[in-house]
Amino acid sequence: MADVAARAGVSRALVSIVFRNQPGASEETRERVLKVADEIGYRPDSAARLLARGRSRTLGVMFAVQQIFHKDLIQGIYPEAERFGYDVLLSAAAEGRSEAKAVEALLGHRCEALIVLGSEAEAADLDELGRRVPTVSVGHRAPRARADFVHSAEGEGVRQAMDHLVELGHRRIVHIDGGRGPGSAERRRAYRSAMRRHGLEPEARVIPGEHTEQSGIETGLLLLGERDRGLPLPTAVLAGNDRCAMGVLMSLTRAGMEVPRDLSVVGYDDSHLSHLMPIGLTTVRQDAMRMAEHAVRFAMERLENPELPSREAVLDPRLVVRGTSGPVPGATA
Repeated sequence: MADVAARAGVSRALVSIVFRNQPGASEETRERVLKVADEIGYRPDSAARLLARGRSRTLGVMFAVQQIFHKDLIQGIYPEAERFGYDVLLSAAAEGRSEAKAVEALLGHRCEALIVLGSEAEAADLDELGRRVPTVSVGHRAPRARADFVHSAEGEGVRQAMDHLVELGHRRIVHIDGGRGPGSAERRRAYRSAMRRHGLEPEARVIPGEHTEQSGIETGLLLLGERDRGLPLPTAVLAGNDRCAMGVLMSLTRAGMEVPRDLSVVGYDDSHLSHLMPIGLTTVRQDAMRMAEHAVRFAMERLENPELPSREAVLDPRLVVRGTSGPVPGATA
C-alpha cells in the first residue's frame, strides 16, 4: 500500500480508503490509485484484513481424495458457502496423509468451521474436534459427539434396492461390505433385515470389502473362482458403493459375463460416474446438493450460536434403475 501511495502521490490512508471502498476520496483519485495498483500488480490481502479482525470467513472441508462422491458434495458446498460470504478451503485425506493431518491443516489456516466428508474418526475424536471448532460430519454419524450430522437414510436406500432385486426374482443376493466406510454398518444391517423380511435369511451372505474399485474387482474374482469350483453364483450383488460396484462390473465383463443377463449389480451413491459408464449403473441416489446445503447451513448456524444442541439432517435416498439390474437368469420377460 505504501508503494501504491508513493506512486499515486497520495497518503497511505487514502489508499486504504479506496480499497475499502469508503467515502473520502474523489473519483479521480480513486481511479488513479486503482490504476497504479493494477500497474504494479498489487492486490489487497483480504485474508490478512479478516484475520486482523479475528475472522477468516473460511469454511474448511476435509475429504477423501479417492472418493468420487465427495467431489459431488464439494461441488454443492462452494455455492452455498459463497451465499453466506465464506470462502472454502479443501484438505484431502489420502494414502500417506491421514484424516487427522488433513484436519489439522485446516485448523492451521484458521478455518472458522469444518465440514468433514465421510469421516472414519471415532466418536471421541469427532467430539474433541467439535469442541475445538464448529464441525459438521457428512455421511458419518457419531452419537453423543459434539457435532452436527448430515446423511441419507441408509436403511431406506438399501430397502429400495433389495425390494427391486427381489421383485425381479432374485434370491441369491450377496452384499459387499464397505468396511469402516461411511454408512457401511447401516447398509449391512439393512441388507440382513431385508433378507429376513423377504424370507431369504438362509441365502444371506456379506462379503468383507471396502469402498474401492479394487475391493469390487477382488470380490468378482472370488465369486468367479467359486463358480469354477462348482459352487452356484449369486444372481445379484448389492455393492457397498458405486466404486465397489464398478470394480465388480470390471471383473465380470473381463471374464465374459454379461450384466445384467448373467448377474445384476446395484451400487450406492449415484456418483457422477455411475451414469457415464457404457452400462448405466443401477444405484441408490444420495442427493449431494441437498446434503451440501444442509452441511453449510448447520455450520453457519453453529457459528452464530455455539451452544446449539447437536442436530441431524436425514435425507431420503432414491433408487435409480439403469442398465445393470434385470430379471433373475432364466426368468421369462
